[in-house]
Amino acid sequence: MMNTWNERFGLQEYAYGEQPNAFIEEQARRFHGERIVAFAEGEGRNAVYLARQGYHVTAWDYAENGLKKTEKLAERYQVKVETELKDLLRDSVPSEAYDGALMVFGHFPKAEQRKVFDKLLAVVKPGGIVMLEVYSEDQIRYGTGGPKSVDMLYRPADVLEWTSDYEVLHFFYGEQKREEGQLHTGVGHVIQVILAKNPRLRP
Repeated sequence: MMNTWNERFGLQEYAYGEQPNAFIEEQARRFHGERIVAFAEGEGRNAVYLARQGYHVTAWDYAENGLKKTEKLAERYQVKVETELKDLLRDSVPSEAYDGALMVFGHFPKAEQRKVFDKLLAVVKPGGIVMLEVYSEDQIRYGTGGPKSVDMLYRPADVLEWTSDYEVLHFFYGEQKREEGQLHTGVGHVIQVILAKNPRLRP
């Protein structure tokens, strides 16, 4: 992928707004412990929201301008968010270092999606919480945000397979309204998952 995000995040306005993603805002109560990491966090709206709830939050992104805006947003709300420039496709991640991890609209080529999801799992301690909201392949028909290539979107069957060994607390595949800055506007088609990093109980 070419890093067009650094240019996009170099503008003064926040591309996806300054408020948290509605799914994260609704479900943040499920996080426990202290340390949370946000994958592909962009300009920091979710990380700053969680920091305002009292969590120690780290934001990873591979766009330096996004991390700078994360720091500015945190300063505005008088909270601290640790930022780290990280390419999630190439860089290693620490093992079992966080109590929770999230990724909101982090879109990667299909051949790499499982790798990123496995890293989400790897960074979380046993019993920790992982949250994900991404656009499904059906989003192509909506045109209300997200990648224009199906290869960058997600299949629900894939996500279910990736989560099959763990305790799934929430799974959703369908329409949701998102008003997030200028780039997510209106009803779209998403996949949501929340899992606890506990072995799945099997009959």
